[in-house]
Amino acid sequence: MNNLLSIVTFLPAVAALILALFLRGDDADAQRNARWVALAATTLTFALSLFILAGFDPANTGFQFVEEHDWILGLKYKMGVDGISVLFVLLTTFLMPLTIGACWSVETRVKEYMIAFLVLETLMLGVFCALDLILFYLFFEGGLIPMFLIIGIWGGKDRIYAAFKFFLYTFLGSVLMLVAMVAMALNAGTTDIPTLLHHQFASEPFNLLGFHVLGGMQTLLWLAFFASFAVKMPMWPVHTWLPDAHVQAPTAGSVILAAILLKMGGYGFLRFSLPMFPVASDILAPLVFWMSAIAIVYTSLVALVQEDMKKLIAYSSVAHMGYVTAGIFAANQQGVDGAIFQMISHGFVSGALFLCVGVIYDRMHTRDIDAYGGLVNRMPVYALVFMLFTMANVGLPGTSGFVGEFLTLMGIFQANTWVAAVATSGVILSAGYALWLYRRVVFGDLIKESLKTIRDMTVRERAIFAPLVVMTILLGVYPSLVTDRIGPTVSALLSTYQTALLEQAPATQVAAEH
Repeated sequence: MNNLLSIVTFLPAVAALILALFLRGDDADAQRNARWVALAATTLTFALSLFILAGFDPANTGFQFVEEHDWILGLKYKMGVDGISVLFVLLTTFLMPLTIGACWSVETRVKEYMIAFLVLETLMLGVFCALDLILFYLFFEGGLIPMFLIIGIWGGKDRIYAAFKFFLYTFLGSVLMLVAMVAMALNAGTTDIPTLLHHQFASEPFNLLGFHVLGGMQTLLWLAFFASFAVKMPMWPVHTWLPDAHVQAPTAGSVILAAILLKMGGYGFLRFSLPMFPVASDILAPLVFWMSAIAIVYTSLVALVQEDMKKLIAYSSVAHMGYVTAGIFAANQQGVDGAIFQMISHGFVSGALFLCVGVIYDRMHTRDIDAYGGLVNRMPVYALVFMLFTMANVGLPGTSGFVGEFLTLMGIFQANTWVAAVATSGVILSAGYALWLYRRVVFGDLIKESLKTIRDMTVRERAIFAPLVVMTILLGVYPSLVTDRIGPTVSALLSTYQTALLEQAPATQVAAEH
């Protein structure tokens, strides 16, 4: 099917349009219909995305399922996937039906809520499939709008503050990226991403406002993209919007924010920063290493003192993304493989942890850790599921979390042993805050009166968690499901990166000496 990528990408938006045009009222029947239409659309999208996986050839390191059409004002509509992006497409389509299933407890403006998530899915898929700079930017920035509305309308009591903080942080970073994209298009004469991947941007040092800029134009472009992707990940110290956004967002919003939206930063580093600006990536890798190491330790320590479950898991996400950024800029096979694996694994694990919080929040309407205790006595199934994902978050062998962390640490160790040593301490700290949370919520005597009638997980909730449990264990014991698909593409990316460094770095060094 020639247009399979476009069908998968825009099917949720079509469903959103159907809901907007044909569904009237806000009574119980209309709410039920909105939920079922959204669930059917996201499930069908996932089913169609499996055809992309089935037809994808891992040995082919180029872009596959490519679609190209002339667009308005001379712009190009170009879509395609490679070994890196195809798994993010699958992660998105896999998680969306589960997320919609978790929205059943929402009872206000249900139609609009479902429309926001369906539009958001289209925009997220577009980011991973776009092969044109302008198209990528439109999808990348467009995703801010539905998430802004999800937090701002259906969030907690401080939702307006959190929504604007989320929007302003991510938007301001991306303004610099837009300027860089314009400069790239003018320099290379094209906005075609596959062409830009083989274009050599100038790397000769020059003086700018009295500063000697090593890496030349590449460094300036790299920094502009870094401003956007670092906020999106988010990296320390521009991470402060994330805990607020998570705490105020509804459960489904937190799941998508942690599981998919954060991954756009890592994907951007792999798609743009590393292959297009190799000299700048090499020069600035130590900066990324130490920012990542600080993030891992600092946010883990901050997580240890949190009293809100969502805030603790949010800081945990920042720490785990630290492994991703360090692994990417280690620029070796284990590091990049591990970074991608960690992002996929984190999508399942962090999404499930936020769903675990949502299960008890729906019953008790509080995320305060002190409000719980002894849940294993009333909710044994919930305790078991929560334990599995807590262990995966810690990095227990046999779960997907272990594979991602182990591979990234191997890659980081080859690049910088001191950074690897600091990053490894994060494994110990993660065990501290994750097990501390689990013990206080699940174990102990059931002494609080309000918890003595709490119900265990419903059939719907168990059905939502079942696929996440399967994937977390499956990738833990059979990681080649991911590594076999990403390996050849990553190898080709790193080969191109090393070749570009050999060709461009000597000229940079000579110019720097003179």
